[in-house]
Amino acid sequence: MEKAILLKEKAIELKNLNFDEAMFLYNFGMKHPFLLFGLASEIREYFKGKKINMCGIINAKSGRCGENCKFCAQSVHYNTGVPVYSLCSADEIIKKAKEAKSAGAHMFGIVTSGTKISSESEWEEIYKAIEGINNLGIKACASLGLLNERRALELKKRGLFRYHHNLETSESFFPNICNTHDYKEDIQTVLSAKKAGLSTCSGGIIGLGEKIEHRIEMALTLRELDVDSVPVNILNPIKGTPLENAIPLHPIEILVTISIFRFLLPDKDIKLCGGKEKNLRQLLPLGIVAGCNSLMTGNYLTTAGRDTQLDIEMIKDLGMEAVYEEA
Repeated sequence: MEKAILLKEKAIELKNLNFDEAMFLYNFGMKHPFLLFGLASEIREYFKGKKINMCGIINAKSGRCGENCKFCAQSVHYNTGVPVYSLCSADEIIKKAKEAKSAGAHMFGIVTSGTKISSESEWEEIYKAIEGINNLGIKACASLGLLNERRALELKKRGLFRYHHNLETSESFFPNICNTHDYKEDIQTVLSAKKAGLSTCSGGIIGLGEKIEHRIEMALTLRELDVDSVPVNILNPIKGTPLENAIPLHPIEILVTISIFRFLLPDKDIKLCGGKEKNLRQLLPLGIVAGCNSLMTGNYLTTAGRDTQLDIEMIKDLGMEAVYEEA
């Protein structure tokens, strides 16, 4: 316990825990999970206080993705029965953003399937949607696939606040999940967004068959990239994908992983996202105790979430505050 406390203090003061220290915390946490959660909670409160940020998203363009990510319902390589449709109109996106704001979200993300946006007409619709979201008084975010610096600068000019692009997993494990593009392209997309002055959001999915070593590797890469927000998704196996029969992680292992992310990324927003309801079940509130200070609320891309009011109630019951503006 003494070493874990010292690592908590180091995380707060220096923000530079290494791989071996993270592995120690994992082994400690699997034996004494609630002690680890408490220490991670102290780190979260030191940097983030008792405020929990909330955001919503829209699946603005669904299916027909040429990538072969083994977890994804929207890939053309798998038969999943996911809805397929072209880019929603700006008016449709703004309507969903308005609903998210009414439910308490302070940010709203436009998410599209596919490797990248290539149509100029689609870009113009996205720009209109960004303007409309900003006019609602919430911050516009987007996840539009691979991005070059020129387009990132244009998004910044049009009023985008944050660009989201997940690494999904560690570089060493990535070939087991996707081989239709290179991991370095994902890294470059995050760097392009940062260079353009956009806030950056990048994380991944746990439960893909990776080991804790891969999760730590990914967290250290995200720290090196200095992203602002780190979404943690937990695999929700989709029938028809290669991972449809993946063995789910135990809730305690998920929570221990979240705590390690808080130790490694002490001052970043760590957002609990897709799969949280199904995988954490009755332990869902412990996701915040274990270190998260942000929640994706409402529905996800191809799966349903839960009523936002339940998330707000959970936050209040934990003695914390759901915030509706940028923290």
